[in-house]
Amino acid sequence: MNEPLPLVIANHKANKTWEELSSWIDTVGEKTAQFQGTVILAPSTPFLFSAFQKISQANFNIKLASQDISQFEQGAHTGDFAASQINKIVSFGIIGHSERRNSFQETDEILVSKVKAAIEGQIKPVFCVQDESTLVPEGIGIVAYEPISAIGTGNPDTPENAQEVSTKLRETHQRTVLYGGSVTPQNVKSFLKKGEIDGVLVGTASLDPEEFVKIIE
Repeated sequence: MNEPLPLVIANHKANKTWEELSSWIDTVGEKTAQFQGTVILAPSTPFLFSAFQKISQANFNIKLASQDISQFEQGAHTGDFAASQINKIVSFGIIGHSERRNSFQETDEILVSKVKAAIEGQIKPVFCVQDESTLVPEGIGIVAYEPISAIGTGNPDTPENAQEVSTKLRETHQRTVLYGGSVTPQNVKSFLKKGEIDGVLVGTASLDPEEFVKIIE
């Protein structure tokens, strides 16, 4: 991976209107010029192209990620979108988030197919795992550890356990490892300070641009 660390990903999930997102990009974009790492925005899918245009025109230091990627190439797949349709817009794609696994019954087999489709479509997968025993498909360079108990609950994992899991995720492969799960401006340093974790995947706290700026700072 060539992007400078730390990686800080804002996962907006199914939130915000375009007007709200546009304002978010303005607020955060102005604060990213001096950031030494990489800021990645994963907006709701309908806003990907508009966000791409706005970020490009303003020359903000923000990259884009999709919140999902189809396991299929272009074709008769109503409601889906193929990697080849968005690979000029996004650099990254989140795959295997616990909400997708639980709400949409995404199996390991489906996720392996999605990873393959992303890589073939020249999109870098950010693959989410619930613990060190989660299957990680071949070709994954970025793993996000997101314990289910910490997603949207306000109860993050301990930095010590997150660091231990990160070490185990690197035992057999050289990977960039992120932590996700109730990340806030108050606790983000505790996850990054020992150098075992390379960045964060931020959900709820990323929705408020001022809070997200504090995390970057």
